[in-house]
Amino acid sequence: MGQTVGGLIRVVSEPDRNKGKTNLKSTGYKWPDWHPKLLAFKSSDNLKAAWQLINTMVPYFGLWYLMIRSVQSGGPYVLTLILTLPAAAFMVRLFILFHDCVHGSFFSNRRLNNFFGHFLGVLVFTPFEDWRFAHLRHHVTYANLDARGFGDIWTMTLAEYENGSEKKRLKYRLYRNPVVMIGLGAIFMFLLRNRLPTRKVTGKERMSVLFTNLVIIILTLVAIRFIGWQTYLLVLLPVLWLAGAAGIWLFYVQHQFPGGYWARKNEWEPMRAAMEGCSFYSLPTVLRWFSSNIGYHHIHHLNPRIPNYNLKKCYDAIPELQEKASLTFFRSLSCVRLKVWDDDQQKMVAFP
Repeated sequence: MGQTVGGLIRVVSEPDRNKGKTNLKSTGYKWPDWHPKLLAFKSSDNLKAAWQLINTMVPYFGLWYLMIRSVQSGGPYVLTLILTLPAAAFMVRLFILFHDCVHGSFFSNRRLNNFFGHFLGVLVFTPFEDWRFAHLRHHVTYANLDARGFGDIWTMTLAEYENGSEKKRLKYRLYRNPVVMIGLGAIFMFLLRNRLPTRKVTGKERMSVLFTNLVIIILTLVAIRFIGWQTYLLVLLPVLWLAGAAGIWLFYVQHQFPGGYWARKNEWEPMRAAMEGCSFYSLPTVLRWFSSNIGYHHIHHLNPRIPNYNLKKCYDAIPELQEKASLTFFRSLSCVRLKVWDDDQQKMVAFP
């Protein structure tokens, strides 16, 4: 016998989180009548995927060539840094294509997704299998207060923060500081943290980390041999830092925004986690292109198998998705003040 909860029918069974995959038949909820319409947009298009690889990698490598020549010519380094801006934007786009491969949605063929997932993973300094393990766990546990810690931003409740030790509160304040989380976090995450496997992973994920690290070392040695280590670092570090900071910011505002949704395990609802716990980040057309439509994040969490090139079509075709309030770029800047989840007010708030 079911009970109506938030527009959904809650039943006895719990979500199936085995291997990080969502089994809709055992989620414990009856999805709304319009939810099956999303299935029409999850078909992958190999030609579109191939074109996205071409229109992203060709200019990305072209900018790398120009930056290398700029440094080697001895001209003002500021010219190289100007070229860093579009290069970092293309790197963000590369990461979203990598992200689609993680979900098996970019190509229609599993082997192609795995191959380009590993290939793009090297370019964005992220091991494919290891990141897939954490990210799929994120999808089936996001907004669940009893399942935090995999592929998400460290978020404490107000009660946890107030009752925590002075050391823990200080650590959390440092972590949530934008300079640390977004600024320093970009270099820490992509140069250091991604060089180690996630906790609780299997041999496959560990081998993915070793493979990615080995290829990065080989490519670094080749680059040093032909252009020198100074030129390599002067080009790589600003690109990686800017792209990493932009990527962390995107992920942050997708889940840390005014209102939001968090719940305990026995009250957690997948529909609310997607529609209320994920933002609709409405970006200008150019930024939406570079971020490969990932701003339609509520749709992505409703069905992660929808490739990036179908997200906007899905949004335009299903009126219920358009009821989600948008988060504009300028409004998103205020999200940095949100630090803890207040159970009483049911929303993200600043530090007390």
